[in-house]
Amino acid sequence: MINNFQEYLTLENIFLASNWGVIPFWLLILFSPNGNLSRFLVHSILIPLLLGSAYVFIVYKIYQDGNFLDGFGLYLGIENLYAVFSNENFLLIFWLHFLSISLFTGAWIARDSTRHLIPKFLTAISLIITYFTGPLGIFVYWLIRIFFAKKISLNE
Repeated sequence: MINNFQEYLTLENIFLASNWGVIPFWLLILFSPNGNLSRFLVHSILIPLLLGSAYVFIVYKIYQDGNFLDGFGLYLGIENLYAVFSNENFLLIFWLHFLSISLFTGAWIARDSTRHLIPKFLTAISLIITYFTGPLGIFVYWLIRIFFAKKISLNE
């Protein structure tokens, strides 16, 4: 039975499932950031566990292929980063990493904006930017937050 399940766990299927799978959670963050469903699904450990399990599965596949240490080459220069990304396993791991961190950040922005009484429209703008560009969305939110919190805070 596990072998049948592994036939469906191709890199393409994991990529598609993770890409399409995070969209409902982003929509929950945008339209119902404090709802019960959002609290249960988005603001809990559930999504990081799902994305993390895909991450662990791909790491296991990399280990089985025998090129586990190749990933550490990315720290040696930009050419090595390019070489690491040419491997679909490593590329998908980094994509899952990006999706996880962006979703985590989006959930934090939603909670923090509620605490600082930031209008939903402005929060939505920073959430959409975070979805597409990650760090730029955090920066935009920080600028908005300065105005509403009436102070500049570099730490939480």
